[in-house]
Amino acid sequence: MLRRWQSECVGKALDHFNDGQRHFFCQATPAAGKTRMSAELSKRMFETGMIDLVVCFAPSREVVQGFRATLESVVGGKFDGLLGASGTALTYQAMDYLSDDFWSLFYNYRVLAIFDEIHHCAVQESGVSNLWGQLIVKRVQEGAAYTVGLSGTPWRSDEMGIALARYSTPEGRLICDFRYSLADAVVEEVCRSPRIMLVDNGDVQLTVSNSGDCQVKTFESISSLLKDPVVSYQDLLINEPALRHMLQLANNKLSELRGDIADAAGLVVASTIDHAYLVAEILNALGETAMVVASDSLDARKRIQHFREGGQRWIVAVGMVAEGTDIPRLQVCCHVSRIRTELHFRQVLGRILRRIDGVDKYAWMYIFAESSLSEFAKRVAEDLPHDLAVLPVVEPVSMISVGPPIEISGSDSPIEEEMAHPLVSGESESNETEFHFQRGERELAFSEHFRHQLLAIF
Repeated sequence: MLRRWQSECVGKALDHFNDGQRHFFCQATPAAGKTRMSAELSKRMFETGMIDLVVCFAPSREVVQGFRATLESVVGGKFDGLLGASGTALTYQAMDYLSDDFWSLFYNYRVLAIFDEIHHCAVQESGVSNLWGQLIVKRVQEGAAYTVGLSGTPWRSDEMGIALARYSTPEGRLICDFRYSLADAVVEEVCRSPRIMLVDNGDVQLTVSNSGDCQVKTFESISSLLKDPVVSYQDLLINEPALRHMLQLANNKLSELRGDIADAAGLVVASTIDHAYLVAEILNALGETAMVVASDSLDARKRIQHFREGGQRWIVAVGMVAEGTDIPRLQVCCHVSRIRTELHFRQVLGRILRRIDGVDKYAWMYIFAESSLSEFAKRVAEDLPHDLAVLPVVEPVSMISVGPPIEISGSDSPIEEEMAHPLVSGESESNETEFHFQRGERELAFSEHFRHQLLAIF
């Protein structure tokens, strides 16, 4: 049974294609069900003889597996790319390793190409693009019979354009062919209503030792503390008393929720593997056990699947479970990642928004009251923030030339917000290059009087 928005979006996409348009862009809030909508659209297009094959690209193997399973369930047939299959689903990382024989399918058959979280694929009027955006322009844009771009957060922190997207001129505003907001999803009980708790402290002491001299500074908030050039955001993230307080709050909330939903679970998005194990140790001291998964763990995907199907209370993730990974029983989240971009913030929030029961109407996120995160939390109700979804300079995608190849480094994890990034500055943390600090040189001390601000978005 399709949700109202899914049925409406499928109808609009079919009308769009029947009117001679080839590229359809859908912005729907994270956890709304974009995969299911895309599978239904594929089914209708097969049934009406519009397409021969479906090829889907997504940002991680977890999402690809979910897409493949949904396509096979809804459309029927196989989507493993083998002889006789109705199509395939692949990661964006795989695009650079596909042969010319694969790409020739787009010219020899009527292919529907689906791009999940397409904001990872960048193009710019100057010709600069990341590898995935470059390959879409070169291999898919003219060859595919139809394309569908999907995103819950359709913008990039580097202000580059999104492949296959259209922008108004001269304003440069993203044109969405269909939009489904978080507000609509909450009203229609598709998504949980977010409750974001800002954790602050009114008496923070910073002790700095230098050449035998000792200086003590006092701050009335975390935001004012982080304005001191001696302190980095990472210092806060590894401060055990502050972490313990946040985790205790979140764990208490999870216990409360499990009174109604026995398998409700919590997610902590950590910064590094060492940080994840620090979080797990603190949870252990609180009487909890936590599953730790990182993108470099050989069995990470098995562990995620085990957690998805089990009843364990906490999962601590590094480079995993940030975008697209579907664990519906997650209902509480602590965001203690180094990455402080609005796109990443919203994708993490999206992991706890998917509603599965009549009593699970709220999603709870806990963050430190750092200025940028506080601002992101207040803007959650804006599904397409004007200052993010507008490009400074715009030219039609068809006029963009393909630049030289861009190298991709790192894992295939979607926690790196714009993974195939051509620029250095996009994910930097305000010159915070070191995660650990010398405890002998500076020490943070928080009073016992933490304070909290609850943001009830809807």
